[in-house]
Amino acid sequence: MSEEKRTEIGELGEFGLIDKLSEGVKIYHDTTVKGIGDDAAVYDAGDHLVLLTSDMLLEGVHFDLSYIPLQHLGYKAVSVNVSDIAAMNGTPRQMTVSLGLSNRFSVEAVEVLYEGIRAACEAFNVDLVGGDTTTSRSGLVISVTAMGTVEKDKVAYRSGAKESEILCVTGDLGGAYVGLQVLEREKQEFLANPNMQPKLDGYPFVVGKQLRPTARMDVIHEFRALGIVPTSMIDVSDGLASEVFHLCKASGLGAALYEDKIPIDKEAYETAAEFGLDPNTCALNGGEDYELLFTITQADFEKIKNHAEIHTIGYMQAADKGKALVTRSGNTIPLTAQGWKHF
Repeated sequence: MSEEKRTEIGELGEFGLIDKLSEGVKIYHDTTVKGIGDDAAVYDAGDHLVLLTSDMLLEGVHFDLSYIPLQHLGYKAVSVNVSDIAAMNGTPRQMTVSLGLSNRFSVEAVEVLYEGIRAACEAFNVDLVGGDTTTSRSGLVISVTAMGTVEKDKVAYRSGAKESEILCVTGDLGGAYVGLQVLEREKQEFLANPNMQPKLDGYPFVVGKQLRPTARMDVIHEFRALGIVPTSMIDVSDGLASEVFHLCKASGLGAALYEDKIPIDKEAYETAAEFGLDPNTCALNGGEDYELLFTITQADFEKIKNHAEIHTIGYMQAADKGKALVTRSGNTIPLTAQGWKHF
């Protein structure tokens, strides 16, 4: 009797698993414009498009309550979902939050978590309209579903990039990963000596990037003011290199990325060096920055060239030229993606 074949999920990875599971998915309604495969699903609501996204955060996998305050965690749970709406060039409108709670959480603790959720809803002008609560035997579970809207001629998919278009990113990269290293170091020192006090005062920026990221809705509003519609876009949750790969795959293109153009904050750069890490590697593969990676036409370059929060970092090229990193010394090497692995 032959043994039943067993494929480990880790062999496929998150996106391989998604591809596998989506093979048998059928679309039954004409109003479904975009299903699996982008930052949010899209359906036609007549005079506009509705965006729908969901995200799940698990204790011990996505967050560690030994160093993330519940209020910050609540804010982050909302922000990462708003970031997916932003990545479609949309505006968030409504949100539901579902919680799995173990008996070690008091009512007061859940109220603190909700203080952060409400603060984020206020910051992003989102209505909290419902959710669910249930018992969890594996720690805290937070599941958020966000809904937004976008005009039909302004939606940005991952698949819209064209050859020679300019690759841009907002803000700075690598800070969240470096902040995680600081928090993990302080945790280990505390476990070794419970009387010690965390030494976080010297790292306000990177620790803040990890604990309380902010979705870049400010840039989305500026796109409107500048008359820009990105030809493709994605949020940087798994590392810059990984997101470049996603844009390339969806658009059927390659890309050239310039190492010296990758924006890295001074504190992130110096702290990475303190840990013996290459700052560019942190930016390329660290993840959780929740910045926006997007492409624009050559004609739109003049509109953003002096923008302090938008950086041009490369360009899209033919697929047969591959995905390349142009180093500071001018050498061209293959770009590799080693971001967050979910399985």
